[in-house]
Amino acid sequence: MPNRRHILQLLAAAPVLTAAGCSGPDATQDPYAAWRQPGQGESDPRRFVLAHGLLAPNPHNRQPWLVRLEGADAMSLYVDRTRLLPETDPFNRQIVLGCGAFLELIALSAPRLGLAADIQAWPKGAPGPGLDDRPFARVVLRPDPAAKAGPLFDQIVRRRTEKAPFLPERPSDAAVREVLAAATGPGLIAGETRDPGLRDPLAAICWKAWEIETGTPRTHLESVRLMRIGRAEVARNPDGIDISGGMMEVLARAGVMTREALSDPNSMASRTGVDMYREMIDATPGFFWIRSETADRSAQLAAGRAYARAQLAASSNGLVLHPWSMALQEFAEMAGPYRQVQALLGARPDAPVQMLVRMGTVRKVSDPSPRRKLDDLILS
Repeated sequence: MPNRRHILQLLAAAPVLTAAGCSGPDATQDPYAAWRQPGQGESDPRRFVLAHGLLAPNPHNRQPWLVRLEGADAMSLYVDRTRLLPETDPFNRQIVLGCGAFLELIALSAPRLGLAADIQAWPKGAPGPGLDDRPFARVVLRPDPAAKAGPLFDQIVRRRTEKAPFLPERPSDAAVREVLAAATGPGLIAGETRDPGLRDPLAAICWKAWEIETGTPRTHLESVRLMRIGRAEVARNPDGIDISGGMMEVLARAGVMTREALSDPNSMASRTGVDMYREMIDATPGFFWIRSETADRSAQLAAGRAYARAQLAASSNGLVLHPWSMALQEFAEMAGPYRQVQALLGARPDAPVQMLVRMGTVRKVSDPSPRRKLDDLILS
């Protein structure tokens, strides 16, 4: 295993090695193409709105969506149950939130074509503790002379989930008001804090939650298995957790950044991860959250839709959001932080916090996360 001095030498050579790594059979595949002019040239308006929907934020970038086109103007949306997170999301709550975000971007995109999206959530009934093969929504697109794409539509291709330390500047009151307004809706309550009196205890709980998830082998390995290490892996599997580019390419080639190393809490790769996430949580000037008035599947879907709007509003106001989902996970070992967050934010089991999110600014936004092809989502 290379030592720290060797790692520094490799990093110094990163520009040369990274450029050399751009050639090869995977270089012609572009897992980020979906972000450039989505839906361009599509004659079916459903494919246009779906091309925007698949850019939605979702847990671990699993992109857990399937679509069945029906007739000339309708479609049913399903959860791809091969893309669940059974260890960290045992009741599939986070997956449903991601489905809500997908649904919201579809709704926001339809007016760009002079259409309205009539949405029926859980048209065949909502599932219980586990998801099944019933659709989470049915959407019908219809002409609407009054339809006009709003300002959030333009942010769909610009929004980012920033896994990075934020700048120390306190987000402005005006920007935060826009985010809160975007997240409001029937049965939902949005809140935020930039006050150290609440920010600091929230940060402490969030860090404890990170330690629990990464210190519990089965939950940690669920994430490790979904890491795409290097450009070639990302091109082959344009989903999951993108670990590519620059320094990561060098570390992967040096044998430092591997799944085996990331699975070992004592490895240099794991220790580097600890430092990175510790810096992230420390560099968090504010938190934002969404609480629902009920705990059912419809509330989860609505909260996911609200979060998508909030992230787009943040983008339009120069803010970035990063969900810290660990503290809201419902596997047994996370029970302590989960109860603490709910109590601290005035929630109850029947009216829980659905999203807890870091909020701030960055000097430069990151590249987008990889996306699958639209045809991969559509059922034959």
